[in-house]
Amino acid sequence: MPKYFEFSEYFGNFGLVRNLELLTRKSQDMKRLILTLLLFSFIISCTKKETTTEKPATTQNPNEALIKQYYEYFNTHEWTKMAEMYADTADFKDPSFGTEIVKQTHQQTSTKYAELNKIFPNLHDEVVAIYPSGEKHITVEFISTGTAADGSKFVLPICTIFTIENGKITKDFTYYDNFQE
Repeated sequence: MPKYFEFSEYFGNFGLVRNLELLTRKSQDMKRLILTLLLFSFIISCTKKETTTEKPATTQNPNEALIKQYYEYFNTHEWTKMAEMYADTADFKDPSFGTEIVKQTHQQTSTKYAELNKIFPNLHDEVVAIYPSGEKHITVEFISTGTAADGSKFVLPICTIFTIENGKITKDFTYYDNFQE
C-alpha cells in the first residue's frame, strides 16, 4: 500500500504539472490574442484620427472667406469689385473721415480707393490675422504699405472691424494712428 500511495502522489503531481503547462500555454495564447487586439485597435484609432483632422480644414466661416476675397481685390486694385462687396450704402468709421460714422455708396468707396491708389501706386495690405467674432463680425489686423511718386513710403498698422449681413459688408470700422510724426 505505501508504494501505491507514493505512485498516486507522484501521478497527482504529474497531473498538476501537466495542468500548469496547459495553463501556461493558454496564458501565452491569451497574451498573444490581447497584444494582437491592442495592435489592431491602435491601427484603427490612428486611421480615424487622420480622417477627423481633415474635416476642420474644409470648413470655413463664409464671412471669413468674404473678407479674404476683399483683401485679394484690394491688393489687385480692383476697386469696383471690392466696393460691390459692401451693402448699397455702408457705414464707415475711419480717422480719415473724422470721428463720426459716414455713410458711403459703392461709387464713393471705389472712388476713395482709386484716388488713394493714384497717390500710392503700389498700395498693399498684408493681413496679419483674421478674428471671426460671432455670426456677423470679423476683425482684421493688417499692415498697409505704399510708396508715393516722390519716393516717400508709409507702413501703417491697421485694425478693421467688419459687420457682415446677408453676405454684404454693412459696417467698416477702421482704426489706426493718423498722427503725423
